[in-house]
Amino acid sequence: MKVIIIEDEKPSARRLQRMLSSLNVEAATMLHSVEESIAWFKSNIHPDLIFLDIQLSDGLSFEIFEAIDIKSAVIFTTAYDEYALQAFKLNSIDYLLKPIDNEELEQAVSKYKERLPQQQSVTLDFEDIKSLLVNPIERVYKKRFSVKIGQHIKLINIEDIECIYSQNKGTYLHNTDGRNYLIDDTLEHLAKELDPNLFFRINRKFFVNINTIKDILSYTNSRLQIKLQSYDEQKVIVARERVKSFKDWLE
Repeated sequence: MKVIIIEDEKPSARRLQRMLSSLNVEAATMLHSVEESIAWFKSNIHPDLIFLDIQLSDGLSFEIFEAIDIKSAVIFTTAYDEYALQAFKLNSIDYLLKPIDNEELEQAVSKYKERLPQQQSVTLDFEDIKSLLVNPIERVYKKRFSVKIGQHIKLINIEDIECIYSQNKGTYLHNTDGRNYLIDDTLEHLAKELDPNLFFRINRKFFVNINTIKDILSYTNSRLQIKLQSYDEQKVIVARERVKSFKDWLE
């Protein structure tokens, strides 16, 4: 199976390459821009499978498919909010939300291998997908949480939440009164429910509220540390592969 990675963030590309290698899948080629990818496809045999970032340094990766007739299977790797990706499902495309999880990657590769006997030419409506990403469907995001405290139910407005995090197989929110509350949702489910203009998933275990960020510091291995208004139970670190997307989100 011939696999390539198209990803403009070289550390993220190398990390994905290592993760694939642990699954006995070798990605010998890594490309980092639309221009480089188009040139490569013009002079090389197309791969069986492409791991493709949507936003590259010189444009959207869909431009590659507009220039080259590619029949390879595609698994998108993206930081886009999940609700904007429903067109991917309509086109039978797999995607992995960054930061990529080992288990989710393994499931995506397994799913691709299972489909191999029936694999046919890939026909994708990229205009449909592009339209959804550029002009996403308007949706209503979560406005408040209800948490149980003894025999009482407390309502917490979304604006009063500093961060939401997972710990010891539970999901907690920390609000501006300095308290932590256990909630029933998973972070994966909340990725669809939280307003992406207000909350950002900085790593696999943390969402942070942009309005409660007090300070941002450089941290080891090209990462960032976030200081929130009251949460200080553990260091809040932006994963290295999320730093670029986080900086874009701040602006």
